[in-house]
Amino acid sequence: MSKRDYYEILGIDRSATDPEVKKAYRRIAMKFHPDRNPDDQDADHKFKEATEAYDVLMNKEKRAAYDQFGHAGVDQSMGGGGGFQGGGFSDIFGDVFGDIFGGGGGGRRGPQRGSDLRYTLEISLEEAVRGTTTEIKVPSLQHCSTCDGSGAKPGSSPISCGGCGGSGQVRMQQGFFQVQQTCPQCRGRGKTISDPCGDCRGQGLVEKTKTLSVKVPPGVDTGDRIRLSGEGEAGPAGGPAGDLFVQMSVRQHPLFERDGRHLFCEVPINFVDAALGGELEVPTLDGKVKLKIPSETQTGKMFRLRGKGVQPVRGGPIGDLMCRAVVETPVNLSAEQKQLLEQLRSTLTEGGNEQSPRQHGWFEGVKSFFDGMTK
Repeated sequence: MSKRDYYEILGIDRSATDPEVKKAYRRIAMKFHPDRNPDDQDADHKFKEATEAYDVLMNKEKRAAYDQFGHAGVDQSMGGGGGFQGGGFSDIFGDVFGDIFGGGGGGRRGPQRGSDLRYTLEISLEEAVRGTTTEIKVPSLQHCSTCDGSGAKPGSSPISCGGCGGSGQVRMQQGFFQVQQTCPQCRGRGKTISDPCGDCRGQGLVEKTKTLSVKVPPGVDTGDRIRLSGEGEAGPAGGPAGDLFVQMSVRQHPLFERDGRHLFCEVPINFVDAALGGELEVPTLDGKVKLKIPSETQTGKMFRLRGKGVQPVRGGPIGDLMCRAVVETPVNLSAEQKQLLEQLRSTLTEGGNEQSPRQHGWFEGVKSFFDGMTK
């Protein structure tokens, strides 16, 4: 049966660079490695096929011969199933398979580090701006106090694994080459437990809930993370604990919206103050301040209160508070108020277009639009 094109196998162009070849092979090897696909003959075939392609295309001489003569140019140099020549696979193993085996070197691995954890902490906008200290309760796997994390019943100890001789790794023949993989009997620990601890059932870990104090610095925002080193899950077989990442989530505020270091809010203004001008009290996170409203203020006008925003957690100038004016139409008018407004409307009509320039401009635009449709 004819062999597939090596470039096609790896899904790359014939002009691919060495890093591109390595990246493509890494993706395929991670997907189809026999350790991850036990008893899957198709995956085993694809893995071997990709490995063969990688060995040729990462070797300058072999690649040149393959590009010129195809498979006939490299079949001799590949050998007859006696393994890769020139130590090619050892390079692949140490460089590409590190994520699968936890490192390409031989010998027993050290204690494994525990998993990192993430905790979402919801805080108010005021707490995010000013900073706060709060307590959180985090469930996680911790070392069993009964066996001190060993997994063995008190008075006994784990014994060296007979399957790997205590190395935590075993070598297996995979067709024309050998691979080193985690020992299936001890799962890489190098030791087995004949008399397991009754509290943790030999795992060395039990689930516990611990209370931690979290200091939130001023200026944090949604998505920021605080790292608590060593507060994640404990590692198996007495390994070190991972880290806890506390992710911030700032609750929606009834008055303010935050955009980086700036705050935004809407300020309703009655139409008399908007027309004649006035003064309003507006809220800030530091208390109330006076805001002067100029006459003829329109909806959408922005007022900037400098230094009333947020001090960014990573430094930089304090932001501003941006107040957007919203002119409010009065409701529930009395008969007298309606009469006064009718009088005002009549005087505004007599005043022509100068007192409602935006309205006049809008009607002129509408007229031009329809005139253009009739032409």
